[in-house]
Order: sequence, then C-alpha cells, then structure tokens
Amino acid sequence: MYFGGIEALKGISFSVGKGEIFAIIGPNGAGKTTLFNCINCIYRAQEGNIQFEGQEIIKMKPHKIAQLGIARAFQNIELFKGMTVLDNLMSAQGHKMKYGLLEAAIYLGRCSKNEIRCRDDVEEIIDFLDLQNFRKKPVSSLSYGLQKRVELARALAMKPKLLLIDEPVSGMNSEETEDMARYLLDVNEEMNVTIALVEHEMGVVMDLSDRIMVLNFGNKIAEGTPQEIASNPEVIQAYLGETQKI
Repeated sequence: MYFGGIEALKGISFSVGKGEIFAIIGPNGAGKTTLFNCINCIYRAQEGNIQFEGQEIIKMKPHKIAQLGIARAFQNIELFKGMTVLDNLMSAQGHKMKYGLLEAAIYLGRCSKNEIRCRDDVEEIIDFLDLQNFRKKPVSSLSYGLQKRVELARALAMKPKLLLIDEPVSGMNSEETEDMARYLLDVNEEMNVTIALVEHEMGVVMDLSDRIMVLNFGNKIAEGTPQEIASNPEVIQAYLGETQKI
C-alpha cells in the first residue's frame, strides 16, 4: 500500500484462523490501521491479494465486504451521535432489509417481517453487552467507555464472521478495560466470532490473543504466540522496550 512515495505496507503475509483472536501490534505509524482499511477495502491495496473464506476480495466495495461477514469497529468512534443506541444498532441491519420503498411506506409484508426479525437480533446484542439501560438514550449522552461498547455492539449487529476491532480499550479506565476484555472473550467464545484486533494495551493483548503479529514501519517483523512475541529480541527493541515486563 503506497501513499505517494511512502510505502505504508510492504509484503505482509499472514492468515487468521477461524475462531481465533489474532492481535496486530506495533508502534504508531507501523501500518496497523492501514492494514485494516485494506482488508475491508476502504483503501485499495496496489499490490497483492486478500482472501476471505477462499474468495478474493481486494477489488470489492466496502459494503460488499460487510455483506460477506466482515464487520469493523473503529478506533475513533464512528457512531451517529444524535441517534439512540437502539437506532445505531438498527442502522447496521440495512443490508438485511429486502424490501422496496412502497413496502416500507405501508409497512406490510416483507417490510414488517424484516423489521421484526432485525429488531429481535439487535435486542439480543443489547442484552449480550449489558446495554439495556441505555437503549433509548442518544449516543452523545453516554460516557466514552459506553460509546466504545455501542461501537462494538453495532459491529456485532451485522452478525459478522470476522470482527476487525481497532484500539478497543484506548482511552478507557481500568474498570472499563476489564469489561471490554471480558466482552471480547465472550464474543469470541459464545458468539463464535473470529476477531482481529489492533491494540496498544499489552496486558489486554497478551491475555486475549491466540497469536500476535508485529508490524514496524509497514513491515512484519514477528508472528507467534504471546509467549514467543514477549521474548522476541527484535520485538522488544522495536516496540515492547528493554524493561517491558509481560
């Protein structure tokens, strides 16, 4: 992936196994978010290929990527701040709405059935992430930690097979961080969602991840289990620091 004369990603190769929690770490500017943007085709990588369940996706539109089952929760919260929590989650159901304008206007047939089914799916996510007390509140009235949880909830409302989540605990206090880590484990184990996450909080990364990939200046410098990454000299020098204790 190039931006003018800058090569943001260079020959990176990796795979994420079904059911894994796969973490991507590295210093600021290493290319982590750019990699996510290439996977869901916000950016179009100039070279290489990206496959999901054996299908080449590099030339697809972002909404087609979402329909395949790849959802995204962003580092910078991208919710509709003037809408309620419930309405934000319902907005993620748009690709499931299989009816036309006339059916929507009279709210009959497929429209009514689709709306009821989508509402039921959203209510399950609200219960799963303990958002019942906030469902009718505007997102703008919620704390930062709750907004991050709603961002996760909206991604899950798409019923993804693969969740890309960028900095899920950034800016959170210790209690909010513990809650988010628990929710991510539950999403992985109980909802059977494969997770690829970018995160700087190394305690969360080491506790949650099955495998970790390390990027530095757009290059992959290591991949392995948390134990292997924590003891890798190149990773320690580039990112963790000589005095880092895991």
